[in-house]
Amino acid sequence: MTLTPDDPRLLTPGPLTTSHETKAAMLHDWGSRDQNFIDMNARVRDRLLAIANAADTHLCVPLQGSGTFVVEAALCTLIPHDGKALILINGAYGHRMGKILDYAGRSYIIQETPEDQPPSIDALDQALTDDPNISHVLTVHCETTSGILNPVEEIVHTVKAHDRVVIIDAMSAFGAIELDSTHVPFDALMASSNKCLEGVPGMGFAIIRESVLAECEGNAHSLSLDLYDQWQAMEVNAQWRFTPPTHVIAAFDAAMDQFEAEGGVAGRHKRYSGNCRIIIDGMQTLGFEPLLSNNLQAPIIVTFKMPADPAFDFQVFYNRVKESGYVLYPGKLTVAPSFRIGCIGHLHADDMRDALATIKAILGDMGVKNGAPAAT
Repeated sequence: MTLTPDDPRLLTPGPLTTSHETKAAMLHDWGSRDQNFIDMNARVRDRLLAIANAADTHLCVPLQGSGTFVVEAALCTLIPHDGKALILINGAYGHRMGKILDYAGRSYIIQETPEDQPPSIDALDQALTDDPNISHVLTVHCETTSGILNPVEEIVHTVKAHDRVVIIDAMSAFGAIELDSTHVPFDALMASSNKCLEGVPGMGFAIIRESVLAECEGNAHSLSLDLYDQWQAMEVNAQWRFTPPTHVIAAFDAAMDQFEAEGGVAGRHKRYSGNCRIIIDGMQTLGFEPLLSNNLQAPIIVTFKMPADPAFDFQVFYNRVKESGYVLYPGKLTVAPSFRIGCIGHLHADDMRDALATIKAILGDMGVKNGAPAAT
């Protein structure tokens, strides 16, 4: 696969750099009621189920919009008005689920840990023991606030031991970190086209246990975000209820051809892990300190603490790196000033090395002698 000449290299968690072949798939117009498009849509849904090894137990329900659209749709379709959720939070996307439930008028409680620490399995188990009214547990697989990989397998098994429903925001991990429904019996996960599967923005999807979704008629607070209704409509005629993002789906289909050719989840995880290691090693050579230890770091995005060197100005640094063809990601932490460098997208080891060479040269021009943070 090839990169589009002169496009910036996006070192972000999505939208991200896509191959030229993925972009080219959008150069054709599709009729949304045409059989060729209907077949493509069905193929994409089947492929997504296969990634999670979930075809026998789950359904794939796609939805127009960004990842947050499908997260809201899933939460408010699956959690009934009299349900009660427990949200495991260690970053911005856990908090976002709480905000969604505030808007929807659903009851919830939270268990929060700092952004650089995973949820406590013991605390989760105790909460489920103490409160039989908790019906759903919500968690984030890879929390891109920090890049932490949360222990979803332990979380899911703990929740299922209490016979509750577990919902995973798998936005930044699906397709690059294995999540096999036969080993990790989740009830629902949500992800989008523009993350580790390297499509373009505009479509989210939920993979939901059929027996769970079948009980959700009438739960949704919104017509357009009703995944039960979307599923039922697709069962009748295999079509979307409302105008689908045809070009996005065509690009996603092409991106999944490339995903399968690379070796699926294992192949993508290998490349992203290599990218991650190059970035961490290279930045540490320049004195920068990652927020997370290796055992907590997902190969998705890496958070680095801000340098203490008075010559370092993040906005100047960011702009200079961008002018050189690489787009970084500002920090989102409360525990420490930071910025982030993504490892995902259609980028390879040479792209990471070139980015590091660019960063090193710019720091030299700025007069930054060392990227180390202030002593704590």
